[in-house]
Amino acid sequence: MTALNEHSTTDRVGPVTDDEIFAAHEGGKLGIGVTRPLADPRALAIAYTPGVAKVSRAIAADAALADRYTWASRLVAVVSDGTAVLGLGDIGAAASLPVMEGKAALFKTFGGLDSIPLVLDTTDVDEIVETLVRLRPSFGAVNLEDVSAPRCFELEARLIEALDCPVMHDDQHGTAIVLLAALRGANKVLAKDIADQRVVIAGAGAAGVACAKILLAAGVGDVTLLDSRGIIHPGRDHLNPVKAELAEVTNTAGLRGGPAEALRGADVFVGLSAGTVPEELVASMADGSIVFALSNPDPEIHPDVAARHAAIVATGRSDFPNQINNVLAFPGVFRGALDAGARRITERMKLAAADAIVAVAEDDLGPDKIVPSALDPRVAPEVAAAVARVATEDGVA
Repeated sequence: MTALNEHSTTDRVGPVTDDEIFAAHEGGKLGIGVTRPLADPRALAIAYTPGVAKVSRAIAADAALADRYTWASRLVAVVSDGTAVLGLGDIGAAASLPVMEGKAALFKTFGGLDSIPLVLDTTDVDEIVETLVRLRPSFGAVNLEDVSAPRCFELEARLIEALDCPVMHDDQHGTAIVLLAALRGANKVLAKDIADQRVVIAGAGAAGVACAKILLAAGVGDVTLLDSRGIIHPGRDHLNPVKAELAEVTNTAGLRGGPAEALRGADVFVGLSAGTVPEELVASMADGSIVFALSNPDPEIHPDVAARHAAIVATGRSDFPNQINNVLAFPGVFRGALDAGARRITERMKLAAADAIVAVAEDDLGPDKIVPSALDPRVAPEVAAAVARVATEDGVA
């Protein structure tokens, strides 16, 4: 019975053993619940044959009735090809299924939404799009999960165009929404304005790209984006189309070089690269700086070390203050989109979600609480209401 590394557990729950983990996953984490008890012959005749034939005929005559008489309009398909799972990388469809089951459990627990994991044994974008188009009558929204970059950008864009329902890649936009909420919360605590800040994002994968885009949409002063080759800027070698596009709208300071040049005088650091950041680089940031070391389970810099120089520190872990956790966003975003009958999730809906998250913590904000707890039951309903309202305003409902 081997205990996990102590840094992977929390003080609140104590050490978690391998035996405990495997026992909790045995047989999977999901099951199908029946909403109408089948306790007698009459109930059976209504739920199945012959009664169900009347409902099927009605839907055949008017396809819109499926929203009322099936679960499809409230069902989220959690879709992955297993190519970028957690910090494990490309582990394949079968190995990704426990993660997708867990995501479905979070949808139910926090958003009250049913969802079904679909892991696809292909990495071909055409095949994935075709598969989901053919399955469209079975679900009401698509949560893409753990698809590697840069394919994830093309896949999401094509599915948004091909499907008449909400589609969101949570690794991109869930992360971005919660990051923006955290930055807004931190700025409220420090009485700072996002328009005056330069944000350094280390990592130009799915999450890094989405975070850069949402921060720009929110009015941040400047974003310096780093990949493994250094600062992204126009004309630099080895830029894919996504990075080349961002090079035109980021780094208005015209910086060149690597992390040292990027972090010198920066107001905010966002780590999304699984790399490490030396203490002296954090020390070189502006006074009252903000550090979001989000790589999991090992942050780019230990929070205690970062706190020697930064005014506010956040991580992706639950055993330090200020956990940046996607569960604050995606259940409410999808719930709001489905409540509104939205055909897609707009940028303004994502911004509204971020504002709703920080609003929940408004009365309790402090250096060690810039976002609500991931377990706060108020979050998903508030996010859902804000998202649904903006969906109507944006004309996608």
